[in-house]
Amino acid sequence: MPRVTFKLDYPQAQSVFVAGSFNDWDTQAHPMRKTQKGHWSCTLTLPYGRYEYRYIVDGEWYTDPSTPRVPNEYGSENSVIEVKRRETKT
Repeated sequence: MPRVTFKLDYPQAQSVFVAGSFNDWDTQAHPMRKTQKGHWSCTLTLPYGRYEYRYIVDGEWYTDPSTPRVPNEYGSENSVIEVKRRETKT
């Protein structure tokens, strides 16, 4: 299964988590780590597929500004990522 790295540039945040359809929207399951440059990062191993997700920054939900978005049932938007198989040349 491929590894997917979620990244967020939010240096002033105290805590950041990533939640989505890959973890049943568990807001505590995947804490992100702050890099020396102030960016947040979390690498997960995910099966191939399409996932919706959001970041939880200091207790508030945020959509990833760098990925496509879709409306959610709460009147806001979720970010979308597709984990695809790499095409091999024959």
